[in-house]
Amino acid sequence: MVLMSGKTQFAESGGPVDKVRAHIEAHHDRPIPLAELGRLVHLSPFTVQRLFKQALGVSPLQYQRALRAASLRGALKQGESVTSAIYNAGFGSSSRGYDGAQLGMTPARFAAGGRGEQIGWCSARSPFGWVIVGATERGLCWLALAGTKAEAEASLREEFPAAELRRDPALASMVDAALQSVCGPAYSSEKSAAPQELDLRGTAFQLRVWQALRQIPRGETRSYSQLAREMGAPNSTRAVAQACAMNRVALVVPCHRVVGVSGALTGYRWGVERKRMLLEAENQRTPASIA
Repeated sequence: MVLMSGKTQFAESGGPVDKVRAHIEAHHDRPIPLAELGRLVHLSPFTVQRLFKQALGVSPLQYQRALRAASLRGALKQGESVTSAIYNAGFGSSSRGYDGAQLGMTPARFAAGGRGEQIGWCSARSPFGWVIVGATERGLCWLALAGTKAEAEASLREEFPAAELRRDPALASMVDAALQSVCGPAYSSEKSAAPQELDLRGTAFQLRVWQALRQIPRGETRSYSQLAREMGAPNSTRAVAQACAMNRVALVVPCHRVVGVSGALTGYRWGVERKRMLLEAENQRTPASIA
């Protein structure tokens, strides 16, 4: 532990926060009182709570719930029964599993690949290849970029293999609005001002990252570490990068605006070359279309 300017700071690794995090990860399937975490690192429960949230942006309990949700999602994808997956993930009852899983749908529907979920979709060409949007009654849940129309439509089916998918031309307004958020005045249509409600599906921390991404102004970028600091979680750079990689709603949640500390484009779920073109468009330079 290092004291700087009257505030307690922790190193990236090997410090009390890392010990607490490792302990939660090893025992996320059972209740972990703050007093237990305090004894582990010889700090008061209050101090553990405050410093953990300062470092990671979430409380120890929220972090544990996110781990349980991830465990539940993994078990359901592997075909484990809903009841078994809920209890093995550490939820004390099936009702808690349904309330705290943060799947964006019930565990049963998630296990069934979105079975019972109704998702409208629309695809269109863009300067960056094909764009496809998918939306539930709650809002936009999928926006992907692809090289061909077939690839774009396959991406939605892979994400929600058992959902009821229906083509909805009215969702062209969501495509237009997403493209205008990148291209600005260079891309406009009568439909492009349509409001966009989002149906984002992720852990508490991922949702915080995705919200922070939406605060980055068009034409600007942040490094992963900068974004972590802006979120008030300076030691969570790696977790921020992972949340960016899990983003399901391109453009509207602009993970393309996050780059390496050197300015390098690093990775991008929909291709580094496409990321370069998006950033060029946001700087009001006309991008060459992707074939």
